[in-house]
Amino acid sequence: MATLIKKDSIEYKEDPNVIDNYRLFTASPRLSSLAGSKNLFFDLRLLNPGQFSFPYHFHRNAEELITVLSGSMTMRSPNGLEIMTPGDLVFFEMGETGAHQFFNHTMEPCSYLDIRTFLGMDVCEYPDSGKINVIPVMEIFEKNTKVGYFKGEENVLEKWKELRK
Repeated sequence: MATLIKKDSIEYKEDPNVIDNYRLFTASPRLSSLAGSKNLFFDLRLLNPGQFSFPYHFHRNAEELITVLSGSMTMRSPNGLEIMTPGDLVFFEMGETGAHQFFNHTMEPCSYLDIRTFLGMDVCEYPDSGKINVIPVMEIFEKNTKVGYFKGEENVLEKWKELRK
């Protein structure tokens, strides 16, 4: 069944756990939840003057499409900085080349539609801070703690012996 969401029914709420400079507002309830979408996430976002969207990041298992609806913002990507205005679309592929962040450089709010795929799990990497986020469980790790696959597994026989007792 089609789900129609009227713009007059949309209320923006500040994302929880934000810090200064990252005060992004998202339509609430989440639009993809309202529609019952399983593989496509979409949100209307409101970025106020002088604010950043999210930390600079890329996804390892999600593609993303952004279109500016009103106002203007500056996009940061591996290609540098680019100003986006109403009607502009930008596609971010999976991996490092799809890294991005937005900043509202103007004195007016900027609204945009954020559409991304969701295939059950994603790993989001933050190059500036060296973090990795496992989505949707939101477990965040520092990348420099990377370990070998078998680290800590050397005593497997001892563990099995304990289980047999």
